[in-house]
Amino acid sequence: MCGIAGWIAAAHADPGEEALGRMLDAIAHRGPDDAGTWLLAAPDGRRVALGHRRLAIIAPEAARQPMRDAAAGLALTFNGEIYNFRELREELAAFGYRFALDSDTEVLLRAYQHWGQSAVQHLRGMFAFAIWDARNQRLFLARDRFGEKPLFLHCAGGDLYFASEIKALLELPCVKAQVDFRAVWDYLAYRYVPAPWTLFSGIRKLMPGCTAVWERGHLRETRYWAPPDGQALAAGWAGGTAEAVAAFLGQLDEAVKLQMVSDVPFGAFLSGGLDSSAIVGLMSRHSSRVRTFSAGFAERAYSELGHAAEVAKHFGTEHHEVVVAERDLIEQLPKLTHFRDAPVSEPADVPMYLLACEAARSVKMVLSGEGSDELLAGYPKHMAERFVAAYQSLPVMLRRRLLEPLAQALPYRFRRLKTAAATLALEDWRERYVRWFGALTCVERETLSVLRPRGAPPAPFGPPFDAQPGASALRRMLYFDQTSWLPDNLLERGDRMTMAASIESRAPFLDHRLAQMVSTLPDDFRVRGLRSKWILREAAKRLLPRRILERPKVGFRVPVNEWFRGRIREFLLDHLGNGRSLTRPYYDAKLLDRVLGDHMRGRQNHEKLIWALLNLEIWHRQYA
Repeated sequence: MCGIAGWIAAAHADPGEEALGRMLDAIAHRGPDDAGTWLLAAPDGRRVALGHRRLAIIAPEAARQPMRDAAAGLALTFNGEIYNFRELREELAAFGYRFALDSDTEVLLRAYQHWGQSAVQHLRGMFAFAIWDARNQRLFLARDRFGEKPLFLHCAGGDLYFASEIKALLELPCVKAQVDFRAVWDYLAYRYVPAPWTLFSGIRKLMPGCTAVWERGHLRETRYWAPPDGQALAAGWAGGTAEAVAAFLGQLDEAVKLQMVSDVPFGAFLSGGLDSSAIVGLMSRHSSRVRTFSAGFAERAYSELGHAAEVAKHFGTEHHEVVVAERDLIEQLPKLTHFRDAPVSEPADVPMYLLACEAARSVKMVLSGEGSDELLAGYPKHMAERFVAAYQSLPVMLRRRLLEPLAQALPYRFRRLKTAAATLALEDWRERYVRWFGALTCVERETLSVLRPRGAPPAPFGPPFDAQPGASALRRMLYFDQTSWLPDNLLERGDRMTMAASIESRAPFLDHRLAQMVSTLPDDFRVRGLRSKWILREAAKRLLPRRILERPKVGFRVPVNEWFRGRIREFLLDHLGNGRSLTRPYYDAKLLDRVLGDHMRGRQNHEKLIWALLNLEIWHRQYA
């Protein structure tokens, strides 16, 4: 896990070696172990620069970057891990390549040398990298399939600049911190900025599963992989149920074993839920010493520390706990906004960062259960979406005048029913998919915000809305989750919060071979009746105690609903409720005050919306 930065630019637009050093300093937390730079004047007069900050996980005493081979005309800067590098090394050795190191970096360099741009098809891992190919005068960039590793781009004329984090690009004289109001408009609906956009004008993301080739002043982007759930189910699984469960567990176990490869101490984030408990259970098969790390809250209704401790005891792990309080939120949010270069979209970012800091005391790498819900259908919405047609077939007047008002009048403990009633009524499936976890519907956004950004965003015909028409409703929703909610929200926060503490996080559920295997199964292997993640629950019967398997899903919920009415109340009002607010002019002030007042008085729970608005304001105070 590392940080990368660089460019290819005309001589007059070359920022110079000092600027590259500033870029790397800005992301030093991603790689505190080492730093390296490489600069070249290309034959056409352009300047090429590659920079690297290293967090040493594999071959810590070697494999320095940027890695170069002058004879082959290649130079590489690489962030991530290639889990199947030893398998690839044997394959490449059979073609005559020689290796000096036990390093995935060297294997990646040789893979490109042998397979060229198609090398990404052979990689099993998480990665973002840039390779200068001198023979073809080409800069090749790539990002992993699900977008676990970030890569941001700034294009200016025929020049290209790239970095692992936006803050590095902001060190360049040619890049200004200017707000993209189209992205703000999207943020008010999604609670995050969907790719390829960012909140900064002129800075965008390379999409997951994509490569980019700069050649002769032109940039061409190609999608080399898409989650298979975006396609209609083909022939499907040919075996029986027991064989499918065994195959799933075997594939997940293989992913865990591969991702445990490390030359430094490692552990696991353990929430006590099904996903992370299954990961810890499989890790215990391959190691007699597993360290686990859990975060919880003083508010017992929100804390799963007891469940996590039970799992840790069952597997005999070396267990560590962190208790998060509301004061941590006030203290950490501005700092985490800086690490994220974006609003802190989820309250869980705060405990994740504190947990990563605790883990960094004894390990440099952790495994997590991230991605399970998006791969295996773990959210209530994955079950509720089946009832859209039935709900919308009810008379409109019955829904609008009776059912929906009744649902909204229910107490907060019925939050899922309230969300379902509001979301199931949306006829446009694109808007509905965003709204399940989003902040505002299109109508609500039009009502609250006075922003009318010039130049509407492009029509939503690409990811996450380009699933095949023949894909089932469940597969289409999972495809949205896997191409938007997951990379642009959960994986982005996971990368930034762990790298802020200088540790690496790996997600075995996002092994692309596991995703391909699961996608061959009929829908009821994921959702069966009112049971989500059915195949994982069946497989976990071989790993976990029954009491862990059968307890209800709590989810990692931070008690901001209560905190907004307590000590954080004044912090909130200082950011949104007075003339010092930079974003208050974005909204109808009377309606905003009503939203805040209704929440403070306990009339309605607007925690998602208020959290999104608060963090947008914090971001503006740092960058706008």
